[in-house]
Amino acid sequence: MDSVYVSCPEFENKRFNLRFISIDDCDGLLKVYSDKKSVPLFNSDNCSGDDFYYNTRERMKQALDYWEFQYDRKGFVRWSIVDKKDNIAIGTIELFHRDSKDYFNNCGLLRLDLRSDYETKVNIIDILKLIIDKTYQLFECNMIATKALPTASERVKALKELDFLPTENKLIGHDGTEYPSYYFKNR
Repeated sequence: MDSVYVSCPEFENKRFNLRFISIDDCDGLLKVYSDKKSVPLFNSDNCSGDDFYYNTRERMKQALDYWEFQYDRKGFVRWSIVDKKDNIAIGTIELFHRDSKDYFNNCGLLRLDLRSDYETKVNIIDILKLIIDKTYQLFECNMIATKALPTASERVKALKELDFLPTENKLIGHDGTEYPSYYFKNR
């Protein structure tokens, strides 16, 4: 199997398509990253202060360019989540392999950013089911971890239904900062 960084796979079900980000997603993603209800739920842990609130096409385009740059250097993969009904990007999933000295070692770290009107248990389950089982092989890991703040009640319900467990363990950032509110699922 080719590395996810050589050939980025696509996944789809009846409702959603996960495919590598594209500049064509700029307008759809701008609605996600300028959504003031969504942004507080995004995981910006260890992201050098970026809060992922982008309210101009130029800033959204810079983010897309940066995500492509990170893919090319094998930093992480960012997929657009496309609602097939409207053929518009309604969020993104970022995944990368994480080696560390903390609890989240040999881990596929998953970030899910969704437009607020899609932040429902049913949608989150539909979206994550597309990629969870494939993550272990794609990112050569034994665990998947993702952040869900206590205020993200729909996300927490979805993760629990998908057999993710909450943990008191903190993710330790590059600078030693401790980040709470993680859920994990072992292979």
